[in-house]
Amino acid sequence: MELWYTEEHTPTVRFSIKIKKQLFGGKSPFQQIDVFDSEEFGRFFTLDGLMMLTEKDEFIYHDMIVHVPMATNPNVKRVLVIGGGDGGTVRELTRYKGIEKIDMVDIDEMVVKVCRELLPFTSRKLDDPRVTLYFEDGLKFVRTVEEKYDLIIVDSTDPFGPGEGLFTKEFYGNCFRALTDDGILVNQHENPYYDSYQASMKRANQRIKDFFPVCRVYQAHIPTYPSGHWLFGFASKKFDPLKDLDADAWNALGLETKYYNTDLHTGAFMLPNYVKRELELTD
Repeated sequence: MELWYTEEHTPTVRFSIKIKKQLFGGKSPFQQIDVFDSEEFGRFFTLDGLMMLTEKDEFIYHDMIVHVPMATNPNVKRVLVIGGGDGGTVRELTRYKGIEKIDMVDIDEMVVKVCRELLPFTSRKLDDPRVTLYFEDGLKFVRTVEEKYDLIIVDSTDPFGPGEGLFTKEFYGNCFRALTDDGILVNQHENPYYDSYQASMKRANQRIKDFFPVCRVYQAHIPTYPSGHWLFGFASKKFDPLKDLDADAWNALGLETKYYNTDLHTGAFMLPNYVKRELELTD
């Protein structure tokens, strides 16, 4: 008997992967957690039936959410990751020797435990001595935190369920307060292609613009995410990811990446016209 994982992207569009076996299935106090093994994409991880990452293409998402801000400001010392329980964002951050402190806040400790056991390709750097894990609501954490961060990465799920609070105006305002005077905020910005995701994308973008003087959107192609076309938001009090990209400094670090490079960095901000129209962007 063949086994297939199927995710509904819209009421009329579904995405399926043939699986070899299910490695884990369990319900935390917050969400359903499942891990599968497949021929094409290796191991993959879902929350409430929605794809979070696959072994084959996770490098695209994690390259783009980390290296874009780090190439814009190579002097980042203190980083806050909200969400990211699989550990992939932390893994990429630990490659920078100049980073002194990484705080990761995830509401669901069970996610981290499962990923430590079954997804070592993303979770292997969670024990880095610079990393401190907090298992609590990210919205509440930034509301009360006294630390000032150079970079905040919001590596969240979609804007419903446990991740809903990470797309609110209050949350973005608290992130602004928790950043240094030249701090950067990066978040996953949903996909622009399907109508059901466009509203979340536009709402998040507008709310961020209300606080940050620099606000841009960039993109990547991630095969297992809805439509394959995925956006990220870049917001900053000072740094512009195009004007302030220090390509020579980043390339001098000698980091080997599978997706990101400094040419792609610039190109990722060149958005298709339909996305510009949705976001009401002008050149």
